[in-house]
Amino acid sequence: MIEVESLTKVYPGGVQAVREIDFTVEPGEVFALLGPNGAGKSTTIGMLTTTVEPTSGRARLAGYDVATEPLAARGVSSVVFQESVVDRSLTGRRNLELHARLWGTRSARIDEHAGVLGIADLLDRPVETYSGGQRRRLEIARALVSEPRVLFLDEPTVGLDPLIRYELLDVLAGLRDRGDLTLLLTTHYLDEAERLCDRVAIMHLGEIVALDTPAGLRAELGDELVELRVDGSGDDALATLQERGMAGTDAFVVGSTLTLPVSANGVDAPAEIRKLDLPVASLTTRRPTLDDVYLRLTGGRLAEAA
Repeated sequence: MIEVESLTKVYPGGVQAVREIDFTVEPGEVFALLGPNGAGKSTTIGMLTTTVEPTSGRARLAGYDVATEPLAARGVSSVVFQESVVDRSLTGRRNLELHARLWGTRSARIDEHAGVLGIADLLDRPVETYSGGQRRRLEIARALVSEPRVLFLDEPTVGLDPLIRYELLDVLAGLRDRGDLTLLLTTHYLDEAERLCDRVAIMHLGEIVALDTPAGLRAELGDELVELRVDGSGDDALATLQERGMAGTDAFVVGSTLTLPVSANGVDAPAEIRKLDLPVASLTTRRPTLDDVYLRLTGGRLAEAA
């Protein structure tokens, strides 16, 4: 449904926002571009939705080239941008009706979409009376009015409080379960990618540095990690562990914290580490997360970089 080949965007001044990325998204799949602000996620969405002109490379939606067939590509897709695009002085229903008229689609489905998104009882109220989460639901309903085959969601939960964000994730999970809609979302929230997505592409400095299922990405670090915090240099402590054969190339350091995948060789890694002459402040074991995958690949935390 989505095909991206060597897609690149260079802005004036030589700023490379996106660097020759490649990926495909199958019909009905939920796919995420995961990474901090500045990673190139929104620029990628902009190119796929024909609002940003690619510098080079190709992208197709349902077979339509976004650069040479932009109207056809827009005809099979819809987008929910980070910034609100609904008219707050109008009612929710009027916003949806106007969008349906622009697209020449059936306004009869307005109540259906509103019901799915849990805003049916709000439609006849002015949008200026909606909460942030209700407004975001209306924007998704507006995007569905054109009956797209591909729905793009650019940071759909940004700026929402935790409860409203959780409720919106439940709505998006419902859209996923329909099976007739391909979703591509951008986010720097790890739990969104874990909960919603079939596959995740991790972006860093305009490049895709990893692409797999959430479980597949975590599996690269094994079943368990040792997280070790030292008083002093984390790099020096890692060097010591590597000299003793207790850390490999998949271990990584952020400040004074070391993270080491535990090998399945029956060795009690925490006990062995405590035997060493290291200034250990704390030592724990836990299961890997997508944040760990990102840390190993880029050296920075998603939340901090965002």
